[in-house]
Amino acid sequence: MDAAGAMNSPPWSLDPRLDRDTATLGDLPLCRALVMKDANYSWLILVPRRPGMVEIIDLDASDQAALMGEIELAARALKVVTRCDKLNVAALGNTVPQLHVHIIARFRDDAAGARPVWGVAPAKAYDDGELERFAAAMRRAIGLD
Repeated sequence: MDAAGAMNSPPWSLDPRLDRDTATLGDLPLCRALVMKDANYSWLILVPRRPGMVEIIDLDASDQAALMGEIELAARALKVVTRCDKLNVAALGNTVPQLHVHIIARFRDDAAGARPVWGVAPAKAYDDGELERFAAAMRRAIGLD
């Protein structure tokens, strides 16, 4: 217990799989904003920086509201930057249990077509400098620069 008598909670850390598969954009008030390292899709991930969270309902009401606001901010920015046809927003967690939200720009002619993006095409590496250009554009649009 700390001086106030509260139990110390473990520090937040990013799941190693998310860390390996993404590049960091920066931190919003609640979430770490990430870019998926898959050039098949313009794909953001938001991870609330709260230890032990698995489901959105695990967050308190204030953090749930903050998460929705940050999803809206990131989704609007992604739509502006990519001029996509559709946005997919999902909190699945079937492989990575740490609470995270996918925000994916979709195009009529993208690698997945009308299907969900998971497992359709192998991850494609970004060309030299392409990931950083996309990340820089997203940082500006979200306000992280």
